Amino acid sequence: MSDAPSDAAPVDQPDAPTVMRPDEGMRPVEGMRPVEAPAGGGRKPEGVLRRGWTTGACATAATAAAFTALATGRFPDSVQITLPKGEQPVFTLAERRVERGGAITAGIVKDAGDDPDVTHGALILATVALAAPGSGVVFRAGAGVGTVTRPGLPVPVGEPAINPVPRRLMTETITRLAGLFGHPGDVTITISVPGGAALAERTWNPRLGILGGISILGTTGVVVPYSCAAWIHSIHRGIDVARAAGLARVTGCTGSTSEAMLRRLLPDLPDHALIDMGDFAGALVKYLRAHPVPHLVVAGGFAKLAKLAQGALDLHSSRSTVDFTRLSAMAAGIGADAELVSAIAGANTAKQVLDMAMAAGLPLAAAIADGARATLAAAVHPAPVMVDVVVADRLGKPVAATDPVLLGAA
Repeated sequence: MSDAPSDAAPVDQPDAPTVMRPDEGMRPVEGMRPVEAPAGGGRKPEGVLRRGWTTGACATAATAAAFTALATGRFPDSVQITLPKGEQPVFTLAERRVERGGAITAGIVKDAGDDPDVTHGALILATVALAAPGSGVVFRAGAGVGTVTRPGLPVPVGEPAINPVPRRLMTETITRLAGLFGHPGDVTITISVPGGAALAERTWNPRLGILGGISILGTTGVVVPYSCAAWIHSIHRGIDVARAAGLARVTGCTGSTSEAMLRRLLPDLPDHALIDMGDFAGALVKYLRAHPVPHLVVAGGFAKLAKLAQGALDLHSSRSTVDFTRLSAMAAGIGADAELVSAIAGANTAKQVLDMAMAAGLPLAAAIADGARATLAAAVHPAPVMVDVVVADRLGKPVAATDPVLLGAA
């Protein structure tokens, strides 16, 4: 952002605001939770991936523009902000207007780079208004930004879902600009995201008790394409919310099929006990080791849990594979005949192994459940967390569990 307000554009009058809309040809908006299948056949783009900016960075830039216009009477053409690690990105305004009563609104279209981010393309609006002398900076949730309704999150219940780092960035920006422009810096900042309530349905916000819209997030301000950080962050916040609610049991599910199975098996579990761990079993249990919940139930398909039973804590296909030789040895250890052992060793898929074992009446799924539990229990040790595992077939039917009680509703 330029420090010379004379280079900026004049503020429009309240009775005739000029609104600059984002390009209608921009790709559809897709945040907090990574999508499971990015465009292009589920593959990452080729070559070097372009980084993007978090909602927190965009909100900070919009706040800088709106406050500049409020303090000087002129909108900047673009704004530059400083992120926690020293990066200084420049943002072009997508919207600028004067509200009734003299508040100023500026907007930035979020660019997540090459990451399949839920909020890519969303318009992040900051409305800055004068506040009572001595009040400092006050944050409010506008349309499309959620409000926290459950304890355990980084901001208190009743507050806008604007995380601590974005709050700090916006406050520091106001303080710096207030000093530059000779302004007291007592303002209310309202962050809004048109369509944010619909976007939030594609994130974990409803389950975490963040209602009404998306969260304004970011610890570095930078979106790293295809980073695991956002998913792992959500796993941690899910555990925090469950602990704050005093839940005695949480579940970790590898996907929607296993989650639906657990909903049937444990119908009394509240939504915030169901954690979509995806492939990140290690992230789940390592966080539980430091932040324990009495009982963990992990559910997943035979292939994912076979990898877990073999000691893998990252279950993604690019980072762990099913070892059919070890599966055949496990089958031999529980009584499979030589023909079945050989067939398992030469199998093409884990599904084929499960089908052969079930047809032969071999409790291989139960052995996988026991092995997966042993891996998880070792990783969560010495925290006082009891671990159980449920194995599902591809249709979401439970085929084995370490605690037979869990199969009672099957």
